[in-house]
Amino acid sequence: MRYRRLGITGLEVSELSYGTWVTFGTQLDQTHCTRMVQHAFSRGVNFFDCAEVYAEGEAEKLLGVALRELPRSDYVVSTKIYWGGTGPNKEGLNRKRLVEGTQASLQRLGLTHVDLLYCHRPDPHTAVSEVVRSMSLLVQRGCMHWWGTSEWSAAQVREAFECAERLHLVPPSMEQPQYNLLTRQRVEQELSPLCTNPGLGLTTWSPLAYGVLTGKYAKGFPTGSRLEKEVWLRKRCIPEVQQCVKQLGALAAQAGMTTAQAAIAWCLRRSEVSTVILGATSTAQLDENLAAAELGAHCDGAFWTRVDDIFAGLSLEAEAG
Repeated sequence: MRYRRLGITGLEVSELSYGTWVTFGTQLDQTHCTRMVQHAFSRGVNFFDCAEVYAEGEAEKLLGVALRELPRSDYVVSTKIYWGGTGPNKEGLNRKRLVEGTQASLQRLGLTHVDLLYCHRPDPHTAVSEVVRSMSLLVQRGCMHWWGTSEWSAAQVREAFECAERLHLVPPSMEQPQYNLLTRQRVEQELSPLCTNPGLGLTTWSPLAYGVLTGKYAKGFPTGSRLEKEVWLRKRCIPEVQQCVKQLGALAAQAGMTTAQAAIAWCLRRSEVSTVILGATSTAQLDENLAAAELGAHCDGAFWTRVDDIFAGLSLEAEAG
């Protein structure tokens, strides 16, 4: 496993990390969650990602128990705050929501602090300056080492930086955008300049575009699959996309990779990307995905140019998850 710096923080995170969205608390029980975390850690993964909204808080509980088996100084853990339930002040980024939501997340995780805490979405009802003040307060209280954003626009992230500089507060250190062969614009065109100056780190998610880039939907939607359950995702399986995925699979096979491995390795080619968050329900699936980094490193520039040519002009920008 190779490690990359998270922007200018100096923190080292594994270039491939393990996320809990969709799986923890919905597909995997505690025994399986612990097995997956331990297996990932044994393979060099040191970054584990969660959020208060995943399985309505259950994912944080499961992850917290799994992490108790590991030395605290050897892993990096993150969670995200925005959706804490229904009712007044249960959603958003006002100070009450952020402070109480963070305290609740730490309790579920069984930790005194997380390494990274994200504002899971921009809040149209709370001033960015207020968010910066609240997150700076939480850093000062020791609830997390660094704070960041998830699915914020580049303009919103820039505003947060400017507020922090003007008010002498703690700026965001990272952004968590979706990034894959079908969703590229935000990372490559909007966020990339912020990674150079002032030095933002990117922890990207959904490298397989909800599974579309694995090729498993070429003949329909298997029973129990994401796209069988969630109709809104099916527009990612239009014929044009399916044809591109088929071509990617053929090209990947020539290089000794699966379609999924080629898609994951492609994400790692961007220097702005600090880590690519993987999702997996079995150790075999996780091993396959983790092998993408090494296999992709042996592919030359001509191979990646051919991948880019396959998907040229095809973009389905991110729906949030």
